[in-house]
Amino acid sequence: MIKFYQYHNCTTCKKASKFLTEYGVSHEPIDIIQHTPTKEEFRKIIEASGIDIKKFFNTHGAKYRELNLKDKLADMDYEEKLELLASDGMLVKRPLAISGNTVTIGFKEDEYRQTWVQ
Repeated sequence: MIKFYQYHNCTTCKKASKFLTEYGVSHEPIDIIQHTPTKEEFRKIIEASGIDIKKFFNTHGAKYRELNLKDKLADMDYEEKLELLASDGMLVKRPLAISGNTVTIGFKEDEYRQTWVQ
């Protein structure tokens, strides 16, 4: 089953969840605000996926802009970035779908079809 981290007001998350449901793909919705992955969980997710840590940040979010992360992230080390992601679910690009070493960030229908639909 896919762990599906989402934000309840996110239209992209709703589209992705609907897509998975329509294709009969079992997924467990998890509120990313209430249950943000821990620093160690993020470490495992990122290392297993091979995806650059920068791609996990919600660069279009108000919190990202509020904290001026566009300028600050470049000067942060890996550990600081992990701590930041784990500190606030609103900083994480969503939906975040995880099953074993397979991870998708955001929603692109073609990517979802290729990755999650058997």
